[in-house]
Amino acid sequence: MKPELAALLAVLFAAGRAVPPAELARGLEREEAEVRELLAELERHLAEGDLGVALEHVAGGVRLVVHPRYLETVRRALKPRPPRLSRAALETLAIVAYLQPVAKAEIDAARGRDSGAVLEGLLERGLIAAEGKHPRRYRTTARFLELFGLESLEELPPPPGGELPAMRD
Repeated sequence: MKPELAALLAVLFAAGRAVPPAELARGLEREEAEVRELLAELERHLAEGDLGVALEHVAGGVRLVVHPRYLETVRRALKPRPPRLSRAALETLAIVAYLQPVAKAEIDAARGRDSGAVLEGLLERGLIAAEGKHPRRYRTTARFLELFGLESLEELPPPPGGELPAMRD
């Protein structure tokens, strides 16, 4: 592996988060266009999975993730647990997961209280995404599935008590 690719890989490994190409360019003291070319080359190099990691483009940046070939191995070895979430966040996340796409008013009605701050926190963590403007509708993301070890939403267990309150006409 070329030294500049190894340096890029090391920076992404150490970051542990998505890093925008402009930030990588500053840190590596290279032009952003050159960093984008290096990212493309690194992505091709990692595509086979020989190093067990892959690049993921997310939120305007790039991060290292487990190569799909090794996801099950990592799950078995590490038994990842969901992130620590408050009761309000878990409650809101469950409502979004089961009723998506769902408007804030529907979430508030199901919870019996305002969910604005909780929704913002879940958005920041990347566990939900918002669509549209009036009303904004929320849905879970791939990160939600990954963190909770789900292949798809069909793997969600039945809602507590068998069903959630009917909120759609």
